[in-house]
Amino acid sequence: MWRMSLSENRFPLFRDMREQVAEMGIMPKRSRVTSFACNVGLLMLAVACTHSSARAQSADLVLCDRVAADPSDPDKPKDVKGVTEIAPSDIATAIKFCRTASASSRRAMYQLGRAFAANKQPADAISAYRKAADKGSTSAMVELGVMFGTGTGVPKDEAQARKLFERAAEAGNPRGVTNLAAISNAGGASTDPAKSRAMLMRAAEKNSAEAQYQLGLMLADGIGGPQDDVAARSLFEKAAAQDHPGALERMGEFAQKGRGGPQDSSAAKAYYERAVALGNEDAKDALKRAQCRWTIRDKRGNFVSDLCF
Repeated sequence: MWRMSLSENRFPLFRDMREQVAEMGIMPKRSRVTSFACNVGLLMLAVACTHSSARAQSADLVLCDRVAADPSDPDKPKDVKGVTEIAPSDIATAIKFCRTASASSRRAMYQLGRAFAANKQPADAISAYRKAADKGSTSAMVELGVMFGTGTGVPKDEAQARKLFERAAEAGNPRGVTNLAAISNAGGASTDPAKSRAMLMRAAEKNSAEAQYQLGLMLADGIGGPQDDVAARSLFEKAAAQDHPGALERMGEFAQKGRGGPQDSSAAKAYYERAVALGNEDAKDALKRAQCRWTIRDKRGNFVSDLCF
């Protein structure tokens, strides 16, 4: 047990205090000095305990982030990489540390929901997502929307999914914007194209590859505003740099046809090949057409074969 010494030589502040009291003609009793020392000791001990508690909480959040952070979560610190899917071997660790950290962190509460979802506990995942969403986590809103939209763990409710996506989109979450666009394109209630374009623009500025791709499509087709091939190509290029399959395919076509910039067959082929490697079927067809530009037909005009180079 440590002990605090009030030696006058080591603590001139206390010496000065005693001299001031002496000048006033009042000499404190030893019991008062002792009481003062005890109070200071207890105060320092309380501060030390509080600091220790804060560090323990911080450690829980650090471990929670390490195994369960979502790379696309706007709440995620920049120095945390995140994982697309929580590794099976990390699920128990994620649940343990995220549960503790969630008491004071909405990000940890959202990540706890991810851990429960990975452990096939949809009811617990929904509960955690709801709590995180109530605290303002836009990523939790998106995940809840996905669960309502697909009927995972809850009765399917596209209207509720749409509301959640709208909340997340209006708060600037890129996935909220793109999911809102997707649910509208799939036959849901129509969204004002100009409003969708504006929301996608905000998300694209945050370097969301999906938002850049979706906004590029709107600009290329003139939906929700003027057509702009140059701006569309720029957006596709940014998303392609992040290996977005659809954007790579679009960049292939724009380079092949010279839309919004220079025509470059070699670059188009390279874009198509990268998109094909990521499983894009449209790019596969486009690459085949680029390689087989000539069609051989008989005298009657019937197809015989493609001529490829």
